[in-house]
Amino acid sequence: MELERRDFLKLASAGAAGASGLAMTLAGEQVLASDDAGTSAALGEAMGPGLDGPYLDLRTAAGNQIAFARMSGDLDETKQKTGWFKGYVMAVRPGEKVKDLVGFQGFGVSRLHYEEKTGLYQKILREVGLYTDLKTGEVLEEWSNPFNNETVKVVQIANDPYNFKIGKSFPGAEVFNEKTGKTKMKMVPFILPWQSRGGRLELEMHIHLLYKNKLDPATWPRESSGPMVQASEMFNYHLSPADMQNEKLTTLDFNGTWGRITPWLPWMLMGQESGHCMYNAFMGSGEDLEEVLPRNVLDYIEKNYPKYFNAPDTWEGFGASSLENYVKEQTPAPLNK
Repeated sequence: MELERRDFLKLASAGAAGASGLAMTLAGEQVLASDDAGTSAALGEAMGPGLDGPYLDLRTAAGNQIAFARMSGDLDETKQKTGWFKGYVMAVRPGEKVKDLVGFQGFGVSRLHYEEKTGLYQKILREVGLYTDLKTGEVLEEWSNPFNNETVKVVQIANDPYNFKIGKSFPGAEVFNEKTGKTKMKMVPFILPWQSRGGRLELEMHIHLLYKNKLDPATWPRESSGPMVQASEMFNYHLSPADMQNEKLTTLDFNGTWGRITPWLPWMLMGQESGHCMYNAFMGSGEDLEEVLPRNVLDYIEKNYPKYFNAPDTWEGFGASSLENYVKEQTPAPLNK
């Protein structure tokens, strides 16, 4: 059974109290861990000084739940938290050099709500990401695709909401029960591969996914990469150990990098051409947006997406992914004659 990341969330949050999908986020870009999602990865188990207190023990699920909630939002439910990203989208094609295509930058704003009944933290999020011109930095509304010599309409990322929950466990490998003949998802303790070295805490996550494409190639022949989506997300977080163990801090600032491997973006109209897109970006939280994003990008968002400077007030379901929104909001491009 191959599950989309949203299905992982539904499986996890529907389970017993304390069960939750493992959702990493870069400014709200939601990705979920499967059994091979790098929760131990090449780095192995958590190691180094400063991981076991005096406030949080990062070798336990309970410690990781609170740590990740503080990274994702603010335990003070009256406050919201902003995370940002800024980088590039590149093209990877067989037999060719990797090519920079467009810039990609934006932010997400979230708030937390603790569910007393389940012991889960709701992360309630709204996110926006804009594609920009490599030379001028201006937000792109049209883009000249160098691979098909076609000018295409650019579709920005605007997800409202895109929520998840944080618990003390997450779905791991599927387990087959010989007596019943059924499989079920085994729940795994939510323990992340923290590393403590050089006066900093580091966390690396690799999350690899394969799921059914919302863009059916029969209906979306120019937008769809095929019946399945193969995608990966790679995150590197850097934090202060002193901040992690400071119980007075209800949120944790971080910086790091984010990478993504994904099929051609649907608005590029590449269909099932060989190759894929690769994202690489800086990310962080704690800074004022004007310190990390250019004024023209913030002006564009203020004009076109003003509500995205604030998180939703309440949980209203998990929300929709960018591909789901594309299906709802766009129409299939006509076939080339």
